[in-house]
Formats: sequence, structure tokens, C-alpha cells
Amino acid sequence: MKPVAVLRGIALLALVWLAGCAGMPERLPSGASREQVIERLGPPSAEYALADGSRLLYSRQPLGRQVYNVDFGPDGRLRRVVQVLDTNWMLQHVAIDRWTRDDVLRHLGRPALVERVARFDGDIWTYRYLENNNERLAHVHIDRAGVVRKLLFLDEFTPPSDRS
Repeated sequence: MKPVAVLRGIALLALVWLAGCAGMPERLPSGASREQVIERLGPPSAEYALADGSRLLYSRQPLGRQVYNVDFGPDGRLRRVVQVLDTNWMLQHVAIDRWTRDDVLRHLGRPALVERVARFDGDIWTYRYLENNNERLAHVHIDRAGVVRKLLFLDEFTPPSDRS
């Protein structure tokens, strides 16, 4: 193989790698403006006003396994980026019997799946996520009044023939 072809291949791989990094919310510089974030990540899945600023929510659901809350202060500068599809985060923040459907949307975004079952009078919103490279599901049970009543975590079933 010619050295020029090898160098072109390396350059192409580097560009692909850098392009992938550009879409990683956790690599945003602190203090970035809202416009800089949107330029780097593209349009958000949702936007929310917060008591002390605003939020751009970037969801990779239904097929992806991350939801990023990109929060800005009143000055319009980036304060924090949090990947919220995490068992510990959800256990610490999702307030059973207090959070509403709107709270779930504002923090977790739209679910990958909405289901109903006979033993619960309401909707079950399912989010796909990774925990230590294990595919997991978070099920948020929201009753007919729109209140979160239960939070359940399960491993996602993978048929044996699909395992590597």
C-alpha cells in the first residue's frame, strides 16, 4: 500500500472520530452559550424553562440509551451537562407520588415505549439505558392523574441466539 493512501486513511479516521466527539454533550466547555451548544450538537429534542435558567434536552431514545440535560444559567451560559438515564440518578431524583408526567418529560424526555398492563391503572413509560455495559430498562409508572407511582429497573432481555 502506498504511504499516501495510508495517510489519507488515517486522516479520514481522525475526521470521523472528531465528528463523533463533536456530538458528545459531556465534552461541551463550561460557560458555552446556548447558540454554541446548538451549533455543536444540533437542535435539541426539547427545550424547557427552569426557575434559574433553561434546559436543552438531548434524547437518543427510542433506539439510543442516553438522555442529556444541558442546563444554562440566567446569563445563558452552560452550567452543567447531566446524562440522566442512570439508576442512581433516577433513584435520587424521581420523586414517587410527587413527580408528574410533566416532571418526567422535563428531566427524562419522551420514553422509548409507552405501555399499559392489567395490574396498573395508567401508563408505563419505558426508557432504554446502559449500566456498566448492561442493557437495562427503566419503567416509570404514571397513573391516570399523571402522577408517578412506581419506578422499576430491569435488565433488557436478549435472546440467547443474539448474544455474542
